[in-house]
Amino acid sequence: MPRFRIKKLNNIDPEGLALLGPEYTVSAEEKDPGGILVRSAQVDTDSYPSLLAVARAGAGVNNITVEKATTKGICVFNAPGANANAVAELVFVMLGISARNIHRAINFCRDLAGLSDKEITEQVEAKKAAFRGFELAGKTLGVLGLGKIGVRVANGGIQRQMRVMGFDPSPALENIHQLSPEVSLAKSWKDVVRQVNVLTLHMPFNEKLRHFINADALKLLPQGAILVNYARGSLVDQAAVLDALDSGRLAGYVADFPAAAMLSNPKVIVSPHLGASTEESEELCASMAVQELKDYLEYGTVTNSVNFPTVESVPSDDVHTRLIMINRDVPGMIGFASQKIGAHGINISSYLNASNGAVGYNIIDLGSPVPESVVKEIATHEGVIRTRTIVFANKNNK
Repeated sequence: MPRFRIKKLNNIDPEGLALLGPEYTVSAEEKDPGGILVRSAQVDTDSYPSLLAVARAGAGVNNITVEKATTKGICVFNAPGANANAVAELVFVMLGISARNIHRAINFCRDLAGLSDKEITEQVEAKKAAFRGFELAGKTLGVLGLGKIGVRVANGGIQRQMRVMGFDPSPALENIHQLSPEVSLAKSWKDVVRQVNVLTLHMPFNEKLRHFINADALKLLPQGAILVNYARGSLVDQAAVLDALDSGRLAGYVADFPAAAMLSNPKVIVSPHLGASTEESEELCASMAVQELKDYLEYGTVTNSVNFPTVESVPSDDVHTRLIMINRDVPGMIGFASQKIGAHGINISSYLNASNGAVGYNIIDLGSPVPESVVKEIATHEGVIRTRTIVFANKNNK
């Protein structure tokens, strides 16, 4: 019989779903799932009473109520870097289209349909100068946000012989180690904006960053710069961008987020949210999300969570029950749990604890069953958010 009920929102790549075995049922109609797999659909975690975890097959999680999830001990995962190559490639495709006016040139050629070859040649020679663009080589590229995507874009700029400047307020060493030494790291985002011909955004979205690129930020850009947004639409104030396009401050806006106000502006090139839409990216995102969810449900381990600390532990053969305690990051929780378990004569095989500054996550491996009454005692502590037990089918409980 299946142990875990999974609700699937959006289409999840079959290669990822194949990782789920017979212990899982997966349905878009599931009303009370233990786990949710999602891409872009909105997820209100309060709507599912038995929910343990949500895994997004993508990087951003602004479509998930993360704060609500945290208060109820629901783990939220994403798939960082799985779509990085797809997004970075598309950024340069679209930037190249903008720089060389390819979109306008293609439309011009299509309008020549019905003419003779001689007439087409005459039209091309007479009007091709209107589509003259510029080369990326030698231009200055500014990259705001040096995560897995931003680093690939910055390195891609170097490969295209651009001068590249980057900024990230809290860069991860894992990502910075992948950054080309030819990329200049700025001390502030304003230092980047003031010097670039092309500014590209690759930062995560939160409410503090809503309309980060506003009228004041755009005034810092050199005249005739291009703004590229393949991060989140809400990072940019659309009205301010349109004003900058009209004034000539911006020569173009390239984005992945169609909006009514933008579509009729000839200086705007927009794609229909295609950043991660490749076969390779969707497969990798799905596989990462499914594996994260699977490991959490089966073992209680945490990787790539946006609200829980990373905690990975493989249970030894003599572990009967794994007790998971999720708590607020307050002093004394390890001692409290250990004392409660020991007072009932239960042997602790191992105790692993990690914190992200807000949430403490404890994996407590036990050599024997733990009575439900003990779990309830632990759960009643005011610092405990949620408890959970995982019983392993090993030699101790066959």
